[in-house]
Amino acid sequence: MLALLYDIHGSLPALDAVLQDAEAAGAAEYLLGGDYGAWGPHPLECLERLRALHRTTWIRGNGERWTREPPLDRPEVVEALQGRESGYGTEEGWLYSLQAQVELEGVLYVHGSPLSDVESFPAQASDDDERMLAGVREKTVVFGHSHLQFRRAGPNGTDLLNPGSVGMPLDGDVRAAYALRSDDGEFAFRRVEYDVERAAAAYEALGDVFGTMAAGRIRRGSD
Repeated sequence: MLALLYDIHGSLPALDAVLQDAEAAGAAEYLLGGDYGAWGPHPLECLERLRALHRTTWIRGNGERWTREPPLDRPEVVEALQGRESGYGTEEGWLYSLQAQVELEGVLYVHGSPLSDVESFPAQASDDDERMLAGVREKTVVFGHSHLQFRRAGPNGTDLLNPGSVGMPLDGDVRAAYALRSDDGEFAFRRVEYDVERAAAAYEALGDVFGTMAAGRIRRGSD
């Protein structure tokens, strides 16, 4: 059983709840899909939890990339994070060096899409789907970034699956989201209750615009 964990965003209460649920469900391996905790309240603690797991595969999210490549095309993000450390400390370089995508047993795992870690497939079919697939055909593509849990058919025989966000779901459900892939190749979505208020308060305690925004997202389960 493979657990697919994406977009943790430094939320230790959500991560602990998901890891407990995944273990109880029989997860023996973990695919870790990026955005682990940069600029969040508990980035190193989340990394410690993940590194303690057995049989993990890591990919890089835009959050890890932005620690060394600020998104200059998004000045509002640069301004919100200006003067703040990622919180990764000496782990920052290692996280930045992670692979952008990996294929396991015929399934392609990326952060946003095969094309980009900041462009993610929407829940409904889009004219941009084929462009974001970047030539990928007849594969299941697992991705995150949008914090929306869904699965749908894509063009060129692809199957598009988003496990949702562990630490900051944005699909209207505040429960932590992840997915499991069983040995027969079937996927199952999971939702897990956790202490939402504790997670939101930890973001508020950061005392900045980003923390306030993130706390609101966590409490609402949406933008």
